[in-house]
Amino acid sequence: MKTPISFLRLSGVLAALVLAGRPVSLSAQIDYRNLDDDRPTRVEDAYPAERYAFEFIVPYGFERERGGARIHSWPLELAYGVLRNAHVGVKAPLASVRDAGATEWGLSGIRVFGLYNFNTESQLLPALSLRTDAVFPVGALAGSETHVGVQAIATRSWGRNRVHFNASYRFSRDGTPAAVEGLDRWWYGAALDRTLFRRSVLVIGEFYARRSLEAAPVEVNASLGLRWQWRPTAVIDLGVSRGLRKGLGPEYALTVGVSNAFAIAGLMPGGR
Repeated sequence: MKTPISFLRLSGVLAALVLAGRPVSLSAQIDYRNLDDDRPTRVEDAYPAERYAFEFIVPYGFERERGGARIHSWPLELAYGVLRNAHVGVKAPLASVRDAGATEWGLSGIRVFGLYNFNTESQLLPALSLRTDAVFPVGALAGSETHVGVQAIATRSWGRNRVHFNASYRFSRDGTPAAVEGLDRWWYGAALDRTLFRRSVLVIGEFYARRSLEAAPVEVNASLGLRWQWRPTAVIDLGVSRGLRKGLGPEYALTVGVSNAFAIAGLMPGGR
């Protein structure tokens, strides 16, 4: 089995971005409270990455499907806080699918995305954001179509607790779906998290429903996860999920990842 050349090239580009320029150490943060998509649950919060900060995520996921197929994935992600209330990013998911004794390797598309937070949480309103995603059919496991979707995100806090609501819709036609990191026709979900400040840990639980294709049945899944501030700029996340409807959704799915926040002096005001 050979890793696709296109994935190796893209990995090199991401690594070059991480290493380019002179990195700047960020002050101690509480990034463990920032829920990214799939890190470690599907529902995310309404807050973007810090302005001028990069976030590089190295995750691993495993999913066992009801029919016996096993999927391993490594969706590398790089996001950048382009504005005070917005970030942009790119994902490059490499996947391995084993089914009926055969294994396929490949890049499962290229995803670019942007998130804009147009309302900060207040006494009357939650934090509100809009996210857009575009997935391009690049790689052996990428599917057949270019997909575009939008997602509305809301976050409301009280004390150590927060509740999040996400709703997403894809406008483009179905085609052959990507092995991982594709866009569903629609999905919506809610999550509740609680912060354990002294341990720098966030605990999350969620439920979500999804329809992957126009004619596909609706899945209802549940997930549990946690995020731990391992170092001042590094967070470890762990998650587990399972389908709740008979014969639908994953038998179980696991995810683990490390995210690192950093900045580049040349991209900051007054930097060289």
